[in-house]
Amino acid sequence: MLETLIGLTAAALTTSSFIPQFIKAWRTKSTSDLSTGMFIIFVMGITLWLVYGLIKLDIPIIVANSATLVLAGGILVMKLKYG
Repeated sequence: MLETLIGLTAAALTTSSFIPQFIKAWRTKSTSDLSTGMFIIFVMGITLWLVYGLIKLDIPIIVANSATLVLAGGILVMKLKYG
């Protein structure tokens, strides 16, 4: 139980770190300072972590990577759309 709580806390902290960037990109429609390559690689990695979590049925990994994929994927979409 403690392992799961630690995992969920870590997931919440690391995932929430994308929220300010997502909000800023959404509001300003500006992503010019963000690296497209970094976000492509990151989204690919997060997708694989999500698949891994699903295979292992690891709730903290599934929750964290699902949320991070939405945020980082959203930033990537805005980056591709707004430049």
